[in-house]
Amino acid sequence: MNDILRFLQQRSSSPKLTDPAPSPAQMSEIFRAALRAPDHAWLRPWRFITIAGERRAAFGELLEAALLSRTPDADEAARSKARNAPLRAPLLVVVVAKLSEHPKVPPQEQRYSAACAAHALLLATEASGYAGIWRTGAPAFDRDVMTGLGLTAEEEVIGFLYIGSRQGPAKTLPQLDTADFVSGW
Repeated sequence: MNDILRFLQQRSSSPKLTDPAPSPAQMSEIFRAALRAPDHAWLRPWRFITIAGERRAAFGELLEAALLSRTPDADEAARSKARNAPLRAPLLVVVVAKLSEHPKVPPQEQRYSAACAAHALLLATEASGYAGIWRTGAPAFDRDVMTGLGLTAEEEVIGFLYIGSRQGPAKTLPQLDTADFVSGW
């Protein structure tokens, strides 16, 4: 088995992340990998927003405000969780789907392309010696969060990628039997 295939078979998400995050030059290379996502008709239906440093706290305030808009009686624990969520990693990348009208590429296919770009970003992050995790939850579908991030009406959040250095060992994932997931037709 070659090294690339072994790497792909061993990738795992890392919920515990710490400094350092990839440098801007490393992130440029990581983004180049994401730009190779499958893209029917070359629509390039994705873009990325980075959130680092003190902007993470500002994003936490946006998440808390959106929570209170959805759930005005949210308790302090929920508010604190929303406010502190972006502080769980030194870098966040918001993966955005840019949806456009196209006679052969429906919006759902454009979302799939953006999701592929997100996955490529995670793979490239790990290949660069870092780690990450893809998170969504209610904020990913909240129009107030999208507006606060500067998204247009034609854009949607695909996910929030938390990126940094793995804190502790990688978790051991069970080996799955391909026969449980593959069949002929």
